[in-house]
Amino acid sequence: MTTPRPVSAYDDNPMVHRDRRLAQAASAWARSFACDDMSVLIVCRGPIRKEAIEVFREMGIARVGMLLSERDSIVFPRALSPELRMMDPRHVHAVPDYTGATKDERVQRIEQMIAICREHGYQYVFAGYGFMAEDAEFVRRLEEAGLGFIGPCSHTQTAAGAKDEAKRTAIENAVSVTPGVNDATTRTLLRLHPERAALRALAKSHKLEVPELADEKTPLAAAVERLLEASYRRQVDLYSIDELAETLRLEAVKLLADQPGRRFRLKAIGGGGGKGQRIFEAAAQVPGLVREVLAEVKATGVGDNKNILVELNIEQTRHNEIQILGNGEWCIALGGRDCSLQMHEQKLVEVSVTREGLDDAIAEARAAGDDVKAKALTTDRGILERMEAEAERFGRAVKLDSASTFECIVDGDHHYFMEVNTRIQVEHRVSELCYALRFTNPDDSKDAFEVQSLVECMALIARHKARLPKPTRVLRERAAIEARLNATDRALNPAAGGVIVSWSDPIAGEIRDDQGICIKNPDTGLFMRYRLAGAYDSIVALLLATGASRRESWQRLVDIFRRTTLRGIDLATNLEFHYGLLTWFLSRDPWAKPTTKFVVPYLTLVGLLAQEAQSVDLDHAFQQIARAVASGAPPEGAGATRAVLERKQTLHERPMLQLIEEPHYLSAWLSQHRLDCTIEGGRVAWQRNPVVVLDETYHLLHLDTPTAAAAHRIWSHDRDLLDTALGFYRRLGERAPGGISWPELDTCLGSDEPAFGIDAATWARVRSAHAGYQLGLDILALLPLIADKVGFYELRLERDLGVTIPERLLDPKLQDAMRKVLVPPPVTKADEIVATMGGTFYAQEAPTLPAFVGKGAHFEKGAPLYIIEVMKMFNKVHAPFAGTVTDVLMPTSGVVVRKGQPLFKVTPDEIVVEEDPKEKAARIRANTEDYLRRIVA
Repeated sequence: MTTPRPVSAYDDNPMVHRDRRLAQAASAWARSFACDDMSVLIVCRGPIRKEAIEVFREMGIARVGMLLSERDSIVFPRALSPELRMMDPRHVHAVPDYTGATKDERVQRIEQMIAICREHGYQYVFAGYGFMAEDAEFVRRLEEAGLGFIGPCSHTQTAAGAKDEAKRTAIENAVSVTPGVNDATTRTLLRLHPERAALRALAKSHKLEVPELADEKTPLAAAVERLLEASYRRQVDLYSIDELAETLRLEAVKLLADQPGRRFRLKAIGGGGGKGQRIFEAAAQVPGLVREVLAEVKATGVGDNKNILVELNIEQTRHNEIQILGNGEWCIALGGRDCSLQMHEQKLVEVSVTREGLDDAIAEARAAGDDVKAKALTTDRGILERMEAEAERFGRAVKLDSASTFECIVDGDHHYFMEVNTRIQVEHRVSELCYALRFTNPDDSKDAFEVQSLVECMALIARHKARLPKPTRVLRERAAIEARLNATDRALNPAAGGVIVSWSDPIAGEIRDDQGICIKNPDTGLFMRYRLAGAYDSIVALLLATGASRRESWQRLVDIFRRTTLRGIDLATNLEFHYGLLTWFLSRDPWAKPTTKFVVPYLTLVGLLAQEAQSVDLDHAFQQIARAVASGAPPEGAGATRAVLERKQTLHERPMLQLIEEPHYLSAWLSQHRLDCTIEGGRVAWQRNPVVVLDETYHLLHLDTPTAAAAHRIWSHDRDLLDTALGFYRRLGERAPGGISWPELDTCLGSDEPAFGIDAATWARVRSAHAGYQLGLDILALLPLIADKVGFYELRLERDLGVTIPERLLDPKLQDAMRKVLVPPPVTKADEIVATMGGTFYAQEAPTLPAFVGKGAHFEKGAPLYIIEVMKMFNKVHAPFAGTVTDVLMPTSGVVVRKGQPLFKVTPDEIVVEEDPKEKAARIRANTEDYLRRIVA
């Protein structure tokens, strides 16, 4: 939220807090759905926690408490929850960690939360989109303790939340699913104990009562399912991880043989948000990946359900999802969201997909005569309808009684059910900004109330359940879009630990869910520093915008990123990445259909831009252009020409330096100006006035704000120069015939023959002014020439809205190399391996396995060396070169390390010699001269 809602945070009197929606309702029927008698404990963190606090307060819920992880407050003391500034300290409850590090600790934490509820009078628990939100065991324990859960009940959690169970339910309800294996644990037991008698003996040895094993009429596979369920209840293992891994390896052999050339995905049944998933292309990879997956979702303990799905990985696919809401009897869909722009299975941008928005876009395309685009959008309209219908059918089948998300992958004109997230999701606001829900009195159609918040709907359902009639959806906005501002570096690697020192205020139309980070000190009005901890999710904030069309919403979000200023110490976010990415699509078509494979090739292309830009000496280029221009001037005018160029140097160089130094900004510039010039015969031909392009460059970089500090805006004397030039061309345009293009105007101004009704003497002055205003602008040609050299425009959008990715950008070696260009590895000595990022260090894949390397061990280039857990993701780090470990500097796992911290002493097989600085400078100078030959006549 942009600002905290005004609440009386320290008053427990329910009469003080009134539901602002229902308290003013005209009817007793509407008022009967008030929730001010609820009391809620919030057991999650992130933007959803502050949102929930505010929504519950607005609903009149006086007693709202929250957990505070001691891992935050002790390990990361400057990462204390911003919500503390708006909470009664009596309602803040410390726990060691939200979910615990082990299964035993998780059980302890559940009991601790129940005890907190009983001691402090909380009747309901809200878990947001955290790990507890989809924990069926947690929800079941709450229910058994007589507490309400603001989210799907344990029945729904089991039926829809477990990915294997959900897939079976989908098949039973005619929902399209991806091909693969969803019963690996059952197949493991059947492989180890193929006879019913052997299975009965196994059950008996573990004292498990499974009547279905004795019933010959029960299919053996179904009986094994009951046996597995019994083992989970008794917390015993009937198979080892190695045995499960071998089953999955054997299944992988068959699947890969049936689908040659295809890749498959391992997916833990309890994963979510990209966690617990790995892609493989060879069966030999599977056993190691199985252990990684289970470790990541913390399912390696005795008695854990370790089932892992295997699914065909549809490479060129879009990720679409449907927001659904139910009360156990009815289920309603609230449109779709396109979440295809993602990396590492983590969503980055989420865009609304609504019938109304698609209908408008189809009509607009047809009116413009673009039948290809209209056909592509019509296909999406049909897919959306089918997905919504299947989502509602699935929701009713699992008796959905809260908010959930029906996730699908879209391949051409087909879609496949992937999973259901039985919780509210990070991107839920994209849907609620498009649709409100109207609840109507069954006995009086004029008696109704509307709810705009999904969190509020969840609370209403938890409190009133079946009493709530099925609502109808009411259109609020035709389009909404969200971008996740994450703590990641320029290459989108996790980058925790930085401190936010300042953050610009939200602009008009900006919706900022920032966890409360931007709540200023009430006494001083100053921003309070905030540390981005690495213990939890990488999300810093969610930035959203709406519009009457998708293009309008996209334009607003791009402007938000253009005008957002975020500064700090050792701070890295994906703000610049988003600006470049969103501008790429806005300049082409916001209705583009990128696949989930888009971001990495795009990032690789930005890396190529960075690499080439770093090989250009901008100052040398400007000086050479100035020297060439001055030498070409008449002797009597050479001095004046040099003087003008000196005055214009900062005007031209300052924005270009920013573009050269920040490749994501350069990507944005190249996208915005992709039609403004052509390259003919190796030279740049401008289709628009370079003076206007320069002015737009200052705007793109947010350097045109007159109230900003001098370091962050165009300097006043440069502004005067630019405004004078713009004014000249504006007045000239008023004299020129309508519709004249820039090349035509420029050609005309190159002629001695007066034009536009201007007398000869004035025409000479006009031509002289034109030459002066264009002086030095040749430097701008460097940017499209760099784009041409790296093939920036080869990544293109087709007429049918599909994206063509050049094959070279899919090369893993190039992708890895460009990530290192965007974020060079930490400076290290030749005999050290250092941490590539900050986080928790692990020497092995799982506690029971040996370390990847030890003292005296030889390792090959690309071999795994260690794991860093950051933002709840396990990042396996591979050797950048071959060598031998001479000393291990990290004797234990589970400790927090900083980026660049030495981990191993090594002897490399081959000593890498760094490039000599003089040779590097000469190489850059030579490369710059190559460009100048295409710029200077």
